[in-house]
Amino acid sequence: MPKAIREIYGETLVELGAAMSDIVALDADVSSSTKSAVFGKAYPERFFNMGIAESNMVATAAGLSAVEKIPFVNAFATFLTTLGLLATRAQICYGTLNVKLAGGHSGLSGGQDGATHHATEDIAFMRALPNMTVLVPSDAACTRWATRWAAAYRGPVYLRLNREAYPDLYGAEAEFAAGHGSVVRDGKDVTVIACGILVHKALEAAEELEQSGVSVRVVDMYSIKPIDEELILECARKTGAIVTAEEHNIHGGLGGAVAEVLAKYGCAAPTEFVALQDSFTESGDYGDLLAKYGLDKDGVRRGIAAVLDRKK
Repeated sequence: MPKAIREIYGETLVELGAAMSDIVALDADVSSSTKSAVFGKAYPERFFNMGIAESNMVATAAGLSAVEKIPFVNAFATFLTTLGLLATRAQICYGTLNVKLAGGHSGLSGGQDGATHHATEDIAFMRALPNMTVLVPSDAACTRWATRWAAAYRGPVYLRLNREAYPDLYGAEAEFAAGHGSVVRDGKDVTVIACGILVHKALEAAEELEQSGVSVRVVDMYSIKPIDEELILECARKTGAIVTAEEHNIHGGLGGAVAEVLAKYGCAAPTEFVALQDSFTESGDYGDLLAKYGLDKDGVRRGIAAVLDRKK
């Protein structure tokens, strides 16, 4: 059974700590949940529990980066990207500081913690900040790469990390790069460009639709900023229709980023957006919440049906 994304992140951070003595980790008193606790156990002298004080934690990370440390800042995504936003903008991004923000329990994966703990605007906040890179890993291999890449890259990075386990998409030989996405299933009638868990929901929908003769291409857009413009345009030209799918509000996330590319290059492909329809969420089982808000395979199927109807 695959490990949870947060566990893969924690293990990778420990591995990086062994190789890079300048890596430090900060946490907002949720290290058992974000899995930064494993780093703290391995390197207690480089681990700082800042308490429930995300703004101060991010500001402290900015100071640590100024003395050549590589801080990984850990908290629930919704609080890291709201309470920590001012210091992220005014210090880290304004100064292009070498700080890595790891937002755990992203999307609705906080489940029964409730709406206050669901991060459904974080992509919009982070991709709007100058100098920020935004990565959304979709499986274990992608999570390992994203964490290692963040450590090696000099500059601000936001890692959007889910609480749950995702099925494996990639083998050990897979190659990733910031500014790129991956075609994880080819097709000719429509392209679904997704990130995170919605990549898996898109694949489930594509497999079902294949039985009725609909050929669906699925793209894992694990790098949202910078985004793979060339791949987006290629998909629009080859399939003639685009569906974006994300565990995020419809405004300002992956869908907006893809639409910006299509508009920039005058690419007139019909587009549908599978996302939260400008609403807050509620407490509940994670799978039930995905279904309630149309973020499951059936929601992706409805988006595909709508865009194919417009494509005719």
